[in-house]
Amino acid sequence: QVQLVESGGGLVQAGGSLRLSCVASGRTSSNYAMGWFRQAPGKEREFVAGIRWTSGNIYYADSVKGRFTISRDNAKNTVYLQMNSLKPEDTAVYYCAAGNPVNVVTGFYGSWGQGTQVTVSS
Repeated sequence: QVQLVESGGGLVQAGGSLRLSCVASGRTSSNYAMGWFRQAPGKEREFVAGIRWTSGNIYYADSVKGRFTISRDNAKNTVYLQMNSLKPEDTAVYYCAAGNPVNVVTGFYGSWGQGTQVTVSS
């Protein structure tokens, strides 16, 4: 089991930037991946970005491509989500996830963080 602690959410005006961090601790495996998901009020949770830890392969939702960047720090076991050009529709609770999904975008993640609120004002 992997434990995840997120930080970095907040309130920002449209066009602004935020960086989310997620520190992972616990057991991992060769197929390990970490991802960011979000859930807006009244909507289902959706995939935002993910990274396969060993290969470094990165995946993004179409809605955030070109604006968000996922990165990792192996030494710190931390994954980041740099969010630029934020829009009001990016407002949501953002969750960090870790696991061994067959598919980084649609697969199953076994560990989840507590979530951090991101609010983008217009």
